Amino acid sequence: MSLLPDVHRGLPFPNSPTRAALVSGSYLYYHYGCDGVDDRGWGCGYRTLQTLCSWLVAAGAGAGPGGCPQLVPRLADIQRSLVEMGDKPPVFVGSRDWIGTVEAALCVDHFFGVPCKIVHSPRGEGLGGQMGVLYAHFEGGGGPVMVGGDADSASKGLLGVCSTPTSHHLLVLDPHYYGGVGNLRREGVQAAGWVHWQGLASFDPTSFYNLCLPQFRWDTSKATGGEAWGTVLVKTDVH
Repeated sequence: MSLLPDVHRGLPFPNSPTRAALVSGSYLYYHYGCDGVDDRGWGCGYRTLQTLCSWLVAAGAGAGPGGCPQLVPRLADIQRSLVEMGDKPPVFVGSRDWIGTVEAALCVDHFFGVPCKIVHSPRGEGLGGQMGVLYAHFEGGGGPVMVGGDADSASKGLLGVCSTPTSHHLLVLDPHYYGGVGNLRREGVQAAGWVHWQGLASFDPTSFYNLCLPQFRWDTSKATGGEAWGTVLVKTDVH
């Protein structure tokens, strides 16, 4: 299985940002069906978690108490781990039950020994109040962030943030693409909108949102080949 790395690279910023920060390091794009398992309708949280795990592997995170020999845990590994931790009943293994940010945080700690910060945005507030948290995360060398909600229950990853004089945008990685990895290309992922900049105003105002931010930082002193992103220098005036 050969998954695409860093599918956001080369994607233009919206308008002319005055501030921007992107994910540091490298990750793999996990999505519906990427390993031959048809998880449409229930697997988006698992796929976003796998993307987070792929970044932790690349960043050199060590093994936690439930260290997985596959490095990035499979869907079955994730389900078994949640049962082992007592979070889910035994019937959860082999089910099509969803997982969210809380389960993702448990798994990141279980597999890698890395704690996660869970940030909650109540209904009606959207994600505007979390811009400071997200800037601090990405500017500080942080990896992909998982986001989910209730009315907006589709799990997705966040890879960056940017601001213009009139608006804020989040760089969204959508795991809902279904298919194998053989014919998938970065340009196609971007053209189809599976990775895209999304304005804060377009997030569901009736939904609460939870963010899961792994508390691990990419060592930028060891980065090569354009792996260190973090803070992006942008021009404040465009003529």
